[in-house]
Amino acid sequence: MAKVVARTEFSAAVSQLAKERGIDPEIVLASIEAAIVAAYKKDAKENGVEIDEEVVDFRVSVDPVSGGVRVVEFEIENSDGEGKDVTPPGFGRIAAQTAKQVIMQKMREAEKSALIAVYRDRVGNVMNGMVLRYDGPFVVVDLGKAEALMPPHEQVHNENYDLNKRMAFYIEGIRETMKGEQIIVSRSHAQLVSQLFAREVPEVNSGSVEIKAIAREAGARTKIAVDSTQQGVDPVGSCVGQKGVRVQSVINELNGEKIDIIEYDEDPVRFIAAAISPATAESVKVNEADESALIIVPDDQLSLAIGKDGQNVRLAAKLTGYKLDVEGASGIKPDSAPASMEVAVSENDTVMTEESDEVEVAVEESVESADQSVENAEAVVELKETEESTETEAVKEQVIEKVAEEDKKGEK
Repeated sequence: MAKVVARTEFSAAVSQLAKERGIDPEIVLASIEAAIVAAYKKDAKENGVEIDEEVVDFRVSVDPVSGGVRVVEFEIENSDGEGKDVTPPGFGRIAAQTAKQVIMQKMREAEKSALIAVYRDRVGNVMNGMVLRYDGPFVVVDLGKAEALMPPHEQVHNENYDLNKRMAFYIEGIRETMKGEQIIVSRSHAQLVSQLFAREVPEVNSGSVEIKAIAREAGARTKIAVDSTQQGVDPVGSCVGQKGVRVQSVINELNGEKIDIIEYDEDPVRFIAAAISPATAESVKVNEADESALIIVPDDQLSLAIGKDGQNVRLAAKLTGYKLDVEGASGIKPDSAPASMEVAVSENDTVMTEESDEVEVAVEESVESADQSVENAEAVVELKETEESTETEAVKEQVIEKVAEEDKKGEK
């Protein structure tokens, strides 16, 4: 097919349409040719002409400069022949409407294919997008020039995807669906964390700090192991940033998901000991044969090493690639820890009950003693009052007697 040259009104229109849609001008011409075939068949049916599509087919050629059309009918068995020119003088209204619909459909498919080709090169990267709408359990995301789908298994269970909300999405891939090829994005993929660090940390983007492994439970916690490929570069410090500003940016983008940054080590003992953080490992016994390890931690850090529902040790196992068992320094195991805790709690409850009973008895005795003391005090007060009253009466009698004697002496 000849290349379109913008010398006529028709060719200029084709070139402009191709530029606006971001597709090749030849695709526009191919869409017009397919539309003319559909219009010819529709028009023939409207005029009562029967076409046996198993025997004959049609070939259309469009002049890219003048826009002239030629329709050729040929037998399928003799497709190399010249065929018969059946170009109609025009089409009816219904046939023209059919041609328009075919052109628009072909153009949309071509435009979508062109966009898919652009985003195919961006698979594995992170792009900012906006939640556009819901399509059943799927979330439709606007990436700017194209729409993407986020299936349920690529969503984070504790995230809210409100309409018009802008977020970072990981381009997981291009998949064939019932509606054609679709761009698939993810918020739960482990590489989303890696790409966000590459965006926030220049050392990761340049390659001087390498993310060796990632273990993620989306929406809850992520562990990443980082290593330096350049002497003098602190891999953990680079990812954390001054006052934690870099890692905090990633955490904010992940809606508060916790991130543990661990320095990678070729020695599995040191690597496993670091991976179990925030707990401190006293010792690590590695069995290389079955790729397992036993981690000994202080008894008071056993629950910290295991994590909520075993999350911490599970992520450490994913990160290191070893099957991990955790024990306390005194030999206590995670399975027996809860039972021991229950026993300790019941014993404490018994001790507390006994102590409470003793306290109640002591309080009652104290109250009784206080009441007795009060009674004794009252008795003493009454006794003193009685004694004072008796002494007062005796003094009065002595005074009276003395006065009586003085009166008698005066009379004499």
